[in-house]
Formats: sequence, C-alpha cells, structure tokens
Amino acid sequence: MYSRILTGSIMGIDAETVTVETDISSGLPSMTIVGLPDTSVREAKERIRSALRNAGYQFPSKRITVNLSPADSKKEGTHFDLPIAVGVMVASGEISAGEAAQYAFFGELSLDGKVNAVQGAIALAIGLRNKGVRKLILPAGNRHEVSILTDMEIYPVAHISDVEAHLSGMNPLMPFRGRPRKSSREVCESGEDFVDVAGQEGVKRALQVAAAAAHNILMVGPPGAGKTMMARRLPGILPTMTYEECLEVTRIYSLAGQLPAEGGLITQRPFRAPHHTISPTALAGGGSKPRPGEVPLAHFGVLFLDEFPEFCRKALEVLRQPLEDEKITIARASATVTYPAKIMLVAAMNPCPCGNLGHSTRKCTCSEYQVIQYRSKISGPLADRIDIHIEIFPVPYEELIDSAGRNIKKGNSEQMRNAVEIARSVQIDRYRRERISYNSQLTPPLIKKYCPLDRESEQLLKMAFETYSLTARSGLKIIKLARTIADLEQEENISAVHVAEAISYNRFYTANRGGKANG
Repeated sequence: MYSRILTGSIMGIDAETVTVETDISSGLPSMTIVGLPDTSVREAKERIRSALRNAGYQFPSKRITVNLSPADSKKEGTHFDLPIAVGVMVASGEISAGEAAQYAFFGELSLDGKVNAVQGAIALAIGLRNKGVRKLILPAGNRHEVSILTDMEIYPVAHISDVEAHLSGMNPLMPFRGRPRKSSREVCESGEDFVDVAGQEGVKRALQVAAAAAHNILMVGPPGAGKTMMARRLPGILPTMTYEECLEVTRIYSLAGQLPAEGGLITQRPFRAPHHTISPTALAGGGSKPRPGEVPLAHFGVLFLDEFPEFCRKALEVLRQPLEDEKITIARASATVTYPAKIMLVAAMNPCPCGNLGHSTRKCTCSEYQVIQYRSKISGPLADRIDIHIEIFPVPYEELIDSAGRNIKKGNSEQMRNAVEIARSVQIDRYRRERISYNSQLTPPLIKKYCPLDRESEQLLKMAFETYSLTARSGLKIIKLARTIADLEQEENISAVHVAEAISYNRFYTANRGGKANG
C-alpha cells in the first residue's frame, strides 16, 4: 500500500515542490518520517494520528513510513500535516489515489481534525504554480491570501473530513474566488497629503525627485521642522505598484505572518518605520528559523529611520548590502536565505545632539567635539549610499498662518504623484532591454550609455568634485540624480541646470562632516 501526494517546502521567499511518499506495510505499529524533517514535521505523526481518529477515520495499526522527497533538503513547518494525513488515507484506501493526484495540499492539523492556517501560504502556492500545479487544497484561513492567484483553482477546507468528502465525490467543493481589491492608488488617496505641509517647497521637490526613481534620502533639521510629517506623506506620491510587485510584497508579508486575517493582495507600497532601539536581527531578519525583518518587509516601498544616528552602529551597517545589492542574505547554522530588498531608505536626523545647530532663533549648546561624534555615528560608506542629503529649516510663523488661511492646493500629493508616474514610466520604457527599472539602479556602464553630459554639465561636475572632495560613488550619484530631474522635467537630455540641482542635494554631508564650524 503506497501513495504519492504533492506539497511544497519554503526556501527563503521561494518554494520547491515536495512529494510525500507513504508506505504502509506489515509489522509493529509505528510511524516514521524521513527526508530531513525538523522537529515540527517529526511531531506531525502525533497530530495526524489524533486528528484522523477524532474525525472518525481508522488509523492503520501497521508500520507506516513517510518519505519527504527530495530527501536531501531540510523540511520545516506544520504545513506538512495535511499532505501526510492525506497520504496515509490514500495508502490505507480511505481516499482514491487517482483523485488525490490531481491536487497539491498543505495545512496544519488540530487534534480534532480541523485544518488550521499556516504562514507563507502564498509563497507555497506560487512555488507550486510555477511547477505546473493548478489545483490546490488548503486551509480555509488562507483562502483570501491565495485567491490572488487567478490562474489556480483553490479549494479551502476547514476539516480533514472536507478533504475526504471532496475527493470521494460525496460533497464536492467549488473553487474559491476572492473579493476584488482596491488599487494602490485608491488606498494612497485615502491617506495623508502633502497639501497639509506649509512651505518647505524645496524639501517637497527633493522628496519628489527621490520618489521618481527610488533614490535614498537623508533629511537633516531641528526638531519640529516637519521631517517625520513629510516622510509619512511620501507613500502617497510613489508610483502605483505592478501586479508582480504586489505579489512579491504579499509573499514576504505572508512569510512574516503579517498579513491580516481577511487580507489578500497587498496593493500599497510598504512604509516601515522601526524604532531606533531595534536590533540588527530584527532589522535584517533572522532567528533560528529565518524570517524577514524590517528591511525585506520594506521591499518596493519605504524604510523610514527617524533619529538616524540613534540606531546602533551594527544595525545601520546592516543596510549597506541591501542599499548596494537590493537584497539581504541571512546566514544561520540551520539555513542561509536571501530576501529581496529593493528599498527606498528615508532617514531623518537632527544636525547636532541638542538639535539647534543652524537654527535662526535657538542657540546650540553642543561643543564641536559633540557634533563630530554625533555625525560620525553614520559611517562614510553608509552616507555615501544615500543619494540625497537635504537640510530642513523651521517654517516662519507668518508662512504657517498664510498657508492655513489660503488653503493652498499647490503641491498636493496627487499632482506630485502624477509627475512621478510620468517620470517612472519614462524610465521603465528606457530600460526595457536592461535588467533595471529606474535611475537609482544605474551601473557605471549604463550611466555612460544613458546619461551623457554636455560640456557645461561636465565642467560643473568637475567643480563640485574639487570643491566638495567627492568620491567616485558621489559623482555617479549626482549623474543619476540629474537623469531623474531631467525625467521629471520631461527633458530628453541632461543639462547643467539638472546637474546643479543634483549637486545641491549632496552638499550637507560633503560640506558639513567637519562639525560645528561648518554647520
């Protein structure tokens, strides 16, 4: 008596197919699971035995051997409960082998036979779909999450008896179809708007440039200047996510167990704002069984780090790989996984420990040494990976009152987002034959190909190198910013005006690393 049931195993954010082979033979009653199972999989035999008996089925009093193939890769998770239980029922004759072979299965079993939801359901479903599976039996609690895959038939079950009734034809289930979801634009329009921000037109412009090509940005200014307020409005001007982007973000949130119970496809770009006390592991991800941290959870969205220098040095240095490679690798004794991390880093900090350096009315109480120590918490290599450094100053009282009284609509989020959408579409079209989508991803060879400078622009860039002692990375960063600014202005060629604006976004950290004297 032998059976083969199809399921999957998660590796990072991907999933591979696993065949559950079950053999029932004569011998002392026992159940053995082989194929590199972890503790949660080995314990499945106790859950399955109780679930089948309490559901009214006969559990074979024979020798049962379960092999999870391929046997050379580690198997983790309680989602193997349901396919192993179905394998036992097929091998013992409770379920037809021919009917079960048409489906893949996953789900956790309770001792009374109920089928519980599992983490990473969408990742499992996508992996199975990519291997040609088109019919899936899964927990009812995961039905909304997986229903976003329109090219798969999903059959939610609440109890092991539902599986047996469906496969035997006694009570066939109908494929589940999820509810239509709001688009990312509809979600964004219900949020906060830049029209609420009085003044700060230069900062709004810098944020719009950043949004147009996912450039990283650092805002420096005193407390109360509006850094956090503007950062939280940034998602409202980001481009609409594509279906593929939505699917990848949803997959990461599913693995992290952060999808809402009735959630389906995530259509709004993530905005993650961890507290500065976060550990490096929580920021990057990890644990004994690696799970995504804040960086991968911000994939295709914004990672906002307020009070930037207050984060521990090890946590900040975690950002260097994802900012450079757009992925983050977590190595543990049990496994090494890689998560995608195409993030837009938005950081905010005070100019000094007291926050008043450069303030027009408040006096700074920090010594030059304290200022240098404070700014040195952000390493040079990390600062060099941030494309835009912008200073923010408090808005005068008169401008605040004037803006509130006239209810200014200039520079609202919808207008800013429309310009960003146009610039992003230009970039996607330009790089359709490359392996990138927007300007911040440009490599030196691609910069040479797509970002030619005229004589005046080259002279201006040379002056910036000599004046601010720029690194090679900073110079390339300025060219990429100039390309984005030209795209926002719907200009085909980069001009000296675009280069000048790009240089202005890099002056704080090049001119002010020295401390208080240059503040």
